[in-house]
Amino acid sequence: MKKQYVQGCCQLIALIACEGGRKKHLPTRPVTEMDSKHQRVKLNDGHFMPVLGFGTYAPAEVPKDKALEATKLAIEVGFRHVDCAHIYNNEAQVGLAIRSKIADGSVKREDIFYTSKLWSNSHRPELVRPALERSLKNLQLDYVDLYLIHFPVSLKAMEKCKDAGLAKSIGVSNFNRRQLEMILNMPGLKYKPVCNQVECHPYLNQRKLLDFCKSKDIVLVAYSALGSHREEQWVDQNSPVLLKDPVLCALAKKYKRTPALIALRYQLQRGVVVLAKSYNEQRIRENMKVFEFQLTSEDMKAIDDLDRNIRYLTPVILADSPDYPFSDEY
Repeated sequence: MKKQYVQGCCQLIALIACEGGRKKHLPTRPVTEMDSKHQRVKLNDGHFMPVLGFGTYAPAEVPKDKALEATKLAIEVGFRHVDCAHIYNNEAQVGLAIRSKIADGSVKREDIFYTSKLWSNSHRPELVRPALERSLKNLQLDYVDLYLIHFPVSLKAMEKCKDAGLAKSIGVSNFNRRQLEMILNMPGLKYKPVCNQVECHPYLNQRKLLDFCKSKDIVLVAYSALGSHREEQWVDQNSPVLLKDPVLCALAKKYKRTPALIALRYQLQRGVVVLAKSYNEQRIRENMKVFEFQLTSEDMKAIDDLDRNIRYLTPVILADSPDYPFSDEY
């Protein structure tokens, strides 16, 4: 019970912010370069992920119908990557938004890259597929494009979900290098994770983890890319506000953009897939403008230099857990 509780809390860190049986030789080539024309990156299993994602998490006090309207708007303005999870308790609304935009001819199902996540109360192998099927029932979709897990205990069951066509790709979140190596060295590994979704922003740029993931052909996906929503139960209220940083503000003025767009553009130019979460109509529209400009190498270096190893989401209650991913250097 205690282990399940710890795993559940660890998974919630990321939530705030289903081919042969032989083990394959893992490629060491760098991750495929981002396709700037189509604004997507090729994953190690051959599927493509849009490089800009729309995050759908909201605090419990936000009405669920906000997720419906915000997701519809996001698709209307051009988002094609939608990041959600069963534990957000809004997959029904997000699924309705996707289906409504399919119904009105705005998009086809194959145009949308939808990510869901396995909650920790379903890590036992026999519970993994039912959990995914529960998400699909809420969404009223036939499959998810990406299904994420935070711990290796149910990877075999995740592989079966992929084989069954319920998930096109499988990945992980909040894994450090050691935990990724544990996965990659598992006997009989059938599908290695296509991505690792982690907190990543100019104050925590994850350079070493990014380089390691690239060397293993694993895409790094950034959550809390704009800092965080700063909920008191998760975030130290004395931590600096990323979007008020003088360097980001100066660059925003230089490029006639917002600090948020500078932070998002920074990730894209590093080869990181970035999630932008907002339920504000103006900001949802604005975030799509990230493809309209490019930062110079000098300005990228200036943002690199902001790295302070500041992690917004660090629940100290988990620090003694053997599964706690943030004790290692990276």
